[in-house]
Amino acid sequence: MADAAQRFNILVVAQDGRLGYEAAILAASLRLTNPGFAGRLFVAEPQPGPLWPSDPRVSDPALRALIEEMGGIFLPFESRRFGARYPYGNKIEALAALPPGEPFLFLDTDTLVIGDLGTLAFDFDRPSASMRREGTWPEPQPYWELEDIWRALYDRFGLDFASSLDPAQPEGHWERYLYFNAGWFFHRCGPTFGARFADWAAAVRADPGPALACQSLDPWLDQAVLPLVIHSFGGGRPGPGLAGLDGDVTCHWRTLPLLFARESERAVAVLEEAIGKGPVRRVLKAWEPVRRFVYQGRGRRARALFDRTDLPRQERVIRNALKREGLWMR
Repeated sequence: MADAAQRFNILVVAQDGRLGYEAAILAASLRLTNPGFAGRLFVAEPQPGPLWPSDPRVSDPALRALIEEMGGIFLPFESRRFGARYPYGNKIEALAALPPGEPFLFLDTDTLVIGDLGTLAFDFDRPSASMRREGTWPEPQPYWELEDIWRALYDRFGLDFASSLDPAQPEGHWERYLYFNAGWFFHRCGPTFGARFADWAAAVRADPGPALACQSLDPWLDQAVLPLVIHSFGGGRPGPGLAGLDGDVTCHWRTLPLLFARESERAVAVLEEAIGKGPVRRVLKAWEPVRRFVYQGRGRRARALFDRTDLPRQERVIRNALKREGLWMR
C-alpha cells in the first residue's frame, strides 16, 4: 500500500457557468479543511476550438481571480474527440494536460473536501473509482444479459473478465460487475491513464458493437469505459482505506438541494463556513443556487424535510419531494 500522506495533485474540470462556481466551492472547501495540502489543485479548462460552438472557458474575471486566490491553477487542454457534443468527455481529455508521472485524484467539481486528505490510503499503482452509484448501466436486453454485455467489452479490449467479478454477488446482479461512478478516480499518471481512457471511449462511441447496440452511451460512455481502463491498469474496487472518499473526507453533493437534503452535518457546515463570508460570498452570490440555498436559507428549509437516518433509497424520491416544495434547482 502506498504511503497515505504521499504527495498527489487534484484535478477538476471547469467551464463557464455552473462548473466554474462549483470549482470555486471545491477550492474553498479544500483550503478550509486541508490548509497544508502538499499537491496542486489543477482546474482544467477546455479551450475554444471546432468542437465548441462558443468559448467554454470561465469568463467572469472575478470568479477566475477567486479560484486562483484559493490555490486553483488553471490548466488549459484541447478538446480533440468530445467537446460540446459530449461534455462528460472533458474529464477524459483533461488528463492529457496533467504533469506526467505525478499521481492524481480526479474529482467532479460538485465535490466538497470535508476532511483530512492525508488519512486516505491511496495506492496509485492500483487505480480505483467511486462506488457511490446505482445500477444505471447497462440495461438488460432480450438477447443480451448484463454478463454478456460486460463480457463483450472486456473481450473487445483483451481483458480478463472473470477476475473483474465480485463473487459475493449473485450472477446477473449489477453489483457483480465492475461499475463505478466517475465522480472520483485516481492513478499514478494522468497522461498515461488518459490516453487509454480516450482511445477506448472513442472506439466504443464510434463502434458500440452488437452488445451495446441498444444501450445508451449518453451520458454513460465514461462510466461504461472507466471500469475497463481501471482493470487494465491492475486496479479494481476501492478498499477500506479509501472509505473517506464519499464519506468523511469528500462529499459528492450533485446539487445544492440534494446536499442539504441528504448529506452530513459536517458537509453542510464546511459549505457554509467555506463560502459564507467576505470576497468568496461577494463572488459566489452571483450564482443563483448558492444565493438561494446558502445565503437566503432555502437549503435549511430543504434539510428540515428529511430524516438523514431514514432517507428514501432512491434519489428520485428525494428530488420529487423537493420539487413539490418548490425547493429544487440544478
